[in-house]
Amino acid sequence: MDFRSVLDLLVNGMKHPLPGKKAQLSMSPNPVDLRRFDPKLPDNHRKGSVLILLYPNEDKAFFPLIKRPVYQGVHSGQIAFPGGKMEDEDADEVETALREAWEEVNIRPEQVKLIGRMSELFIPTSNFLVSPIIGYAEEVPDFVPEKKEVDRIIQTAVSVLYEPEIRKQKILEFSNNFQLDTPYFEVDQEMVWGATAMILNEFLQILENGKK
Repeated sequence: MDFRSVLDLLVNGMKHPLPGKKAQLSMSPNPVDLRRFDPKLPDNHRKGSVLILLYPNEDKAFFPLIKRPVYQGVHSGQIAFPGGKMEDEDADEVETALREAWEEVNIRPEQVKLIGRMSELFIPTSNFLVSPIIGYAEEVPDFVPEKKEVDRIIQTAVSVLYEPEIRKQKILEFSNNFQLDTPYFEVDQEMVWGATAMILNEFLQILENGKK
């Protein structure tokens, strides 16, 4: 999918009501953790943002995903968008997304032109309310991974998300015999699941709405 066409679809798609819960649910692990969609969030929840940055690569639309390093935490080794926790000095969620993308993968804030915000998504395991921010850059950023936070950067073509064979499903097993029947996208031999897959699915639905 060429870069300009994707931007046009996104801008038009954002004029429609956001797909929200319906799009998110279709890529949610089962059993669904209904805390994700409870309008009353924990009083101690934290805010965070991620950046979905479109950029042209040989006129095709791409965006970066990152692989988190292995560490003692609930998101160890997982695939994510650049992003993280809102700090006190951040004016809003957009500033958080831009700052985190700069710190993690060297996307300069002044490069980014904003398109809009997608639906928020609560992540119960880490107690974060995440705001996905969509933006674009006119050229490929000079990506540099921050070694402590990013194991690798996966430059992903939007067109890949439309390939039926990348949508898969498997049973994930956790401690205490807990299992999740998990839909996911397989991107560059990596499993993109959980909140990132749910956000990606809303992104795809916004693109579809842009055709209306």
